[in-house]
Amino acid sequence: MEEMELICFQIISSVGEAKSCYVKAMEAARNRNFELAEKLISQGDDLCLEGHKIHGKLIQKEASGERVDMNLLLVHSEDQLVGAEIVKIMVLEILQVYQQLDDK
Repeated sequence: MEEMELICFQIISSVGEAKSCYVKAMEAARNRNFELAEKLISQGDDLCLEGHKIHGKLIQKEASGERVDMNLLLVHSEDQLVGAEIVKIMVLEILQVYQQLDDK
């Protein structure tokens, strides 16, 4: 496996796990287990940060003048990164809604 493929798979793996944590957090919120939901969001954030750090190294590499080949796998890994961020935003909003409903 080439280095670039490995980097892409590392991004995909970490942000995929992050999305799983966010979805589980949504389920926990629906079940009014807000403490677990917040813990899962935090775990997802750590995993997402890991993906961002790996991606950031690619950006630094290109910024320093090294060539970073664009390929479908890299595009997919970046798409997964953005997707995880979108899921997080939605989960945070849904968590707020469930908490407000629980307060009534």
